[in-house]
Amino acid sequence: MPWSNQSGGGGPWGQRGGSGGGKSPWGSGGPQGNGGPPDLEDILRRSQDRLKDFIPGGSMGGKGLILLILGVIAIWLLTGFYTVRPNEVGINMIFGRYSSTSGEGLRYNYPYPIGRVIKPNVTAQQRVEVGYRSTATGQGRPRDVIEESLMLTADENIVDIDFDAVWQINPARPQDYVFNLQNPDGTIKSVAESAMREVIGRRNIQAILTTEQASIAQEVRQIMQEALDAYGAGVLINVVQLQAARPPSEVQQAFFDVNAAQQDAVRVQNEASAYASRIVPEARGEAARTIQQAEAYREQSVADATGQAARFRQVYEEYRKAPDVSRERIFLETMERVLGGVDKIIVDQNGQGVVPFLPLTQVPQSQNPTSNQGTTR
Repeated sequence: MPWSNQSGGGGPWGQRGGSGGGKSPWGSGGPQGNGGPPDLEDILRRSQDRLKDFIPGGSMGGKGLILLILGVIAIWLLTGFYTVRPNEVGINMIFGRYSSTSGEGLRYNYPYPIGRVIKPNVTAQQRVEVGYRSTATGQGRPRDVIEESLMLTADENIVDIDFDAVWQINPARPQDYVFNLQNPDGTIKSVAESAMREVIGRRNIQAILTTEQASIAQEVRQIMQEALDAYGAGVLINVVQLQAARPPSEVQQAFFDVNAAQQDAVRVQNEASAYASRIVPEARGEAARTIQQAEAYREQSVADATGQAARFRQVYEEYRKAPDVSRERIFLETMERVLGGVDKIIVDQNGQGVVPFLPLTQVPQSQNPTSNQGTTR
């Protein structure tokens, strides 16, 4: 040891305890032994003596000192090599300022304290929970965070929304994530909650609870990505997942009752629409049929009247040519039309009484049933 030639044991300052107790590193009370301040020249001399014990030959010249300094510098420079794994990106800094980004493999940067390297994991998927907190083991019922999950809809209802935002560091801009985000989880959660409130505030509660959950998640992801890009956060939002969308627990039963009443109202409206769709065409068809019948009757009546008038004019023209003959003809035709379908009895005007006649028109009618029966047999 460099201080093995010191008298007494107990280290380089002499033996502890005994009559020599209370010695300082400079001996018993300083160079003069009066407890004054240490002598700097004595300190340097002793340091040189100890350094000589480490150097072969017991002495070191100027060349040896230079070689020692160069060796220390070489070892220091070698500490600048570092390895970047496939899931990492190296962010090189010089004097605390960003200089470059390096990919996977063996890389080099100025060693500490001149240079520094930060290697964030750019492939790890991070998850931010909004509206609830899951348990550490992933089992059991999650804990609700009401101040985050209750949101106001466009129709002035309150809905309870729980969702996740899955994100990762942007491999193309990892330096933005390192230098611009002090609290990544808190910033991303605030942006996610703000985006969700904006999207929910533009929709009615019925659509939120039923048909538009997928479009809500996609719109929230887009708004979050645009906001984080504007902040220069260096973060990619991969997916937004809605875990639950429901009315607040305090008013769930009332909401279900209102929802049932709304569904009944919709059902009655649909039935009324179906009845109207059936009865209105029938009424319109009946009206069209009545109008067509009236138009047909009108056409028939007009045609009959026109024909009667034309016939009357023709008869009148003939009557003007031969009035006596026309009157006789009209009389005979009228009597034929009147008496043709009734039974007639002829009475002789000369007092002979009833004149028998042969009803020739009834003979074929009386013979037809007999001939039909004979044919059937």
